[in-house]
Amino acid sequence: MSKAQNNHLHLILPISKVSKLIKFCYFITAFLLVACGNNQSDKTATEPQSSEQIENTETSETTAKTILCFGDSITAGYGLDDTNDAFPGVLQQKIDSLDLNYTVVNSGVSGETTAGGKGRIDWILNQEIDIFILELGANDGLRGVNLVETASNLQSIIDAVKSKNPKTKIILAGMQLPPNMGQEYTQDFKQVFMNIAEKNDLEFIPFILKDVGGIKELNQNDGIHPTAEGHKILANTVWEVLGPLLKS
Repeated sequence: MSKAQNNHLHLILPISKVSKLIKFCYFITAFLLVACGNNQSDKTATEPQSSEQIENTETSETTAKTILCFGDSITAGYGLDDTNDAFPGVLQQKIDSLDLNYTVVNSGVSGETTAGGKGRIDWILNQEIDIFILELGANDGLRGVNLVETASNLQSIIDAVKSKNPKTKIILAGMQLPPNMGQEYTQDFKQVFMNIAEKNDLEFIPFILKDVGGIKELNQNDGIHPTAEGHKILANTVWEVLGPLLKS
């Protein structure tokens, strides 16, 4: 091999080694970038939520307001195959269809009198209530309870709700009796609800069984408790007063 060839070889070999070194450096750099990227992804994936994020999530899950229906067998849906067919359940369906953020709670007890309602109201008020629908008194009337006592019990229930939360909106559902209870008692009974609604400045449904009471096709065999179809009409009657409150 000539001296010129030997010099040429010495020139080539160092360049080859540099080229390999450069390629090796590129490989190391690319590996580090990928590794750092993966570490960043893992950090993002496993990083715990901030207290603000958690609070916002919890808030979105607990913002539904409560409508509580406090009543007797009419509210409870006595005699229906499915208690969701009672007017509180029908109201919930309507509310859901309108995408309103309210939950309807059925707190009806069959056979309940105003005295019974007064006895259990404190326990019921252990929950937050935004709208309170009071539907009691029919059993008082059918039993001929002294109207002074009925009025006093209704007032005690209203006072308890207001005392628990003055911002709770109260809707009083009025009731009327069949004429066989006697004209004077029937008229005075009807007036009890009107007087209490006016005295307490409440939202008022004059007769919750409007267009249902006394209509055979809309009542069960006992002639007192509405059928599922009758409850749909009840729900519409309640909605006439309730609906504007929700939309406002």
